[in-house]
Amino acid sequence: MTSPTSDAGPVMTRRDWAALLTIGFGVSLVIMDATIVNVALPVVIEDLDMTATEAQWMNAVYALVFAALLITVGRIGDLKGRRLLFLIGLILFMVASVFAGLAVNAHMLIGARFVQGVGAAMILPTTLSSMNALFVGRARVIAFAVYGSAIGGMAAIGPLLGGWLATDVSWRWAFWLNIPVGLLVAFGIVRSLPETRDPNAQPSGDYLAIILTMVGMGATVFALIESRNYGWWRTDSGTISPVPIVLAVGLVSLLLFVLHERRRRVAGKPVLVDLTLFLIPTFSAGMLAALIVALGEFGLLFTLPLLLQGALGYTALQTGWIILALAMGTFLISSVLPRLSDQLSQRSVVQIGLALETVAVGALALLISRNVPAWHLVVCLFVYGVGVGMATAQLTSLLLKDVPVDESGQASGLQSSARQLGSALGVAVLGGLLIANLGRTTEANLKALSLPGETVDKLTKAVADSAGIAIEGLQRQQGSTAIADAATDAMIHASQLTTGFAALALFIGLLATFRLPKSTDSEETPPAG
Repeated sequence: MTSPTSDAGPVMTRRDWAALLTIGFGVSLVIMDATIVNVALPVVIEDLDMTATEAQWMNAVYALVFAALLITVGRIGDLKGRRLLFLIGLILFMVASVFAGLAVNAHMLIGARFVQGVGAAMILPTTLSSMNALFVGRARVIAFAVYGSAIGGMAAIGPLLGGWLATDVSWRWAFWLNIPVGLLVAFGIVRSLPETRDPNAQPSGDYLAIILTMVGMGATVFALIESRNYGWWRTDSGTISPVPIVLAVGLVSLLLFVLHERRRRVAGKPVLVDLTLFLIPTFSAGMLAALIVALGEFGLLFTLPLLLQGALGYTALQTGWIILALAMGTFLISSVLPRLSDQLSQRSVVQIGLALETVAVGALALLISRNVPAWHLVVCLFVYGVGVGMATAQLTSLLLKDVPVDESGQASGLQSSARQLGSALGVAVLGGLLIANLGRTTEANLKALSLPGETVDKLTKAVADSAGIAIEGLQRQQGSTAIADAATDAMIHASQLTTGFAALALFIGLLATFRLPKSTDSEETPPAG
């Protein structure tokens, strides 16, 4: 599909819009499902009797398998056809959603989320590389603005839907909602989306690289999440912890992956990842920024609902309404992004967005308290949403801008892998930081009440294992006001620390954007396939 041109440049036709809406809804489905369970998480924890670690895995496994497969499926899409892979991934995603909604225990739910991640890994890079091939000029600016809005907006609308469903219907519909939306997207794929592929792509046969990336990413995230259960060096029973060993395996696997790919390229053999893409300044700097920003963004969306419902007394629906402010900020700024892009460089737009995110999350860390007014939270999240809308759309467009169209599938897979790895690390790092500090501070606060050691241990375990959800029960019990206050204060302290860390991550992401060139103007490359 090539958009017709006018004196002002390429314009959007009706078929362009149909294809773009199909891509937008497909991306929305994937992104929304990454966040929709966040607000419903406390209800899911109670209903399925999940531990805090299982709750982390429910979110992290989705992002983890997503990240591990994106590089591979991006190349498959280039070879076999991006529309075909999009449709196959969508069907797999919907089937897994049915089983997620039917889950009777944590293991079944985590397994279904794993399969959802496989389907999502097929959807995201194929949509992005299709869009990169189909749109040029002014149409490209519009397309990426819509795409960025879908990512940022659905990341926030997901919690609102999750809160409403958990409160008034059932958390299971947070997954079953994917079916009608998925059928709509499937119709759009068949009717409106052209097939594109890379005519020069060749199968790499690089199976060792696939194994190394999966082991590297999986082992690294596993170590970060399970460090709380096993300890970093020794377990509670005094035996050697497997965590540092698993982490070392992950990091060494990623290093071997890089060395292996370099050797194959020097030998003239096909590779899974063309590492020369990282020699493109816009791509390498954008990749680093995307990973760090995703860590801060998705880590915050995992931990904030636990605070609001576990310690501050908000219902799932009320929490969803508060987080909706994030979506409002994102949608508001998306309407003016094309005009803003005419006035400022893409790098400036990204930097302003990240600066707003950093300030908003930093203010949130300072404002969190037992009696913080809801409107304070709403203002912070609204500003944060404006920043997300500015940074996400333009960062995606910027890091792909100088990538040859024939390499768009691979580049899309890499940038999406960076985002999803950042998301998994966000849940692992920020979730682990929240739970670890919640446990330590709860124990210290309860000991200050001169409670028996056995009671302190029992209450601390209940609060930490539930990721703070048990605090609500303590607040309802008569005669346990002091205990509830001790646990509530611990949750607030842990949330302040975690949110502050998220702000720091966003600030580092902002610093990374200064490696981007000030101007990325280049001659438009004609669409492929």
